[in-house]
Amino acid sequence: MEDTGPAHSRLARPAALARGALTFAGELLFPPICAACGRTTGSHNALCTACWSDIRFIERPFCAVLGTPFSHDLGDGIMSAEAIAHPPDFDRLRSAAYFNGTVRNLVHALKYRDNTHLAVMMASWMLRAEDGMIAGCDAIAAIPLHRNRMLARRFNQSAELARNLARQSGKPFLPGLMRRTRPTAHQVGLTRAARADNVRGAFALAPNREDAVFGKRIVLVDDVYTTGATVSAVARLLKRKGAADVSVLTFARVLDEPI
Repeated sequence: MEDTGPAHSRLARPAALARGALTFAGELLFPPICAACGRTTGSHNALCTACWSDIRFIERPFCAVLGTPFSHDLGDGIMSAEAIAHPPDFDRLRSAAYFNGTVRNLVHALKYRDNTHLAVMMASWMLRAEDGMIAGCDAIAAIPLHRNRMLARRFNQSAELARNLARQSGKPFLPGLMRRTRPTAHQVGLTRAARADNVRGAFALAPNREDAVFGKRIVLVDDVYTTGATVSAVARLLKRKGAADVSVLTFARVLDEPI
């Protein structure tokens, strides 16, 4: 039985005071700042009011397949003209927010400034946007980096998001499921056609991982969706290996105004 008597209380008070002093010292040395802009905030791993109000979350109504926002509600299950004319290689796509302003800063902080702790918060936003795809999946996988880029960056931002999504949802994470078999140029600045050529044939399933894919419903995670060239190439690979369903979930998406 727990001791809650006077002696226990006398011991507890100094311990609590010590914890408080350590917390205060930590706040002086490392004051809480906005995760996106660096302004001082009231708590760690949070956003200031200005950055929070700058975020544009992707909400319904949107295309049932591509998740592209509509300007007005057309009813459940409605597909965009793009999804009808050019069906994607994956089954559905969802993203948490528009890739601009604060969201762009968060992506760059994670990807280029080693702020991997941001993946916890970013994954929670993605979980809010998953629209049932994670609840119905068998496992979560991430877009792989080539080993040269992995050595230079030391971590895979997509894998950090996927790992935290798996932890928060209770679904299995499949690290190392796929390999990027050759280095590819950065996609930024490339046309849609050039992006597709850049990643064509660049991915392969890791050895002896067929059973992890065949007949399974996989959620494929990436940080940003632009034209879909990368996730499409990986989705085609997973479908060839027998995946029953491949959904794509990203933190951000490059979008103009709703259609």
